[in-house]
Amino acid sequence: MTDDKNKPLSEVVGAPEGAETTDGQAAEQKKKKPPRKESAKERLQTAESRAEENYERLLRVIADFENYKKRMEREMNDYRKFANESLIKEILPIMDNLERALQIQYEKDGDAFDGMHKGVEMTLKGLRDSLRKFGLVPVESVEKPFDPNLHHAVSQEESEKYPENTVTQELQKGYLLGDRLLRPPMVVVSKRPDDQVKDMAGDPEHESKTKITIH
Repeated sequence: MTDDKNKPLSEVVGAPEGAETTDGQAAEQKKKKPPRKESAKERLQTAESRAEENYERLLRVIADFENYKKRMEREMNDYRKFANESLIKEILPIMDNLERALQIQYEKDGDAFDGMHKGVEMTLKGLRDSLRKFGLVPVESVEKPFDPNLHHAVSQEESEKYPENTVTQELQKGYLLGDRLLRPPMVVVSKRPDDQVKDMAGDPEHESKTKITIH
């Protein structure tokens, strides 16, 4: 019979069930420490960093929204300016016919002719005033320098009265809708008489200035 008096208490009583551990397991348990709590200063720094990121993100969103508003305003302004472009183009030939009617030389028949002429003038004026409210503006051409970006040259004529490359006649009015050319005026452009051209023959600079494309 073994004497239990000289044995350690743990050997006599026995370790609790499941409490037996190896040396490696004991070391592993020592390594597992509870997570360290952040200090108040560290939490404050983290909160400040997040707040700064959110503020920068907010600034970017505001900038994008302002750019969007400006773009939409430009598009709406363009739409208001040019929404009636197709309609006005359809009306322009009517104005052309009224203007031609005023240029025709009729045999005057007293009050009847005067009344008709005045009626056409009033109709044309009312039409012009109405279209001007929508941004329609006639292009001033006669006695102006020829501009290929603005005028549509249909012919040239010799002229000593006007400088070379000057609009001498307007065969059909041109119009601007806002700052956009809606229809170019059809014009006749001056050129030097043939005898003066012969005197200046061989001058490359002169030839480059007088070259006009006729459509």
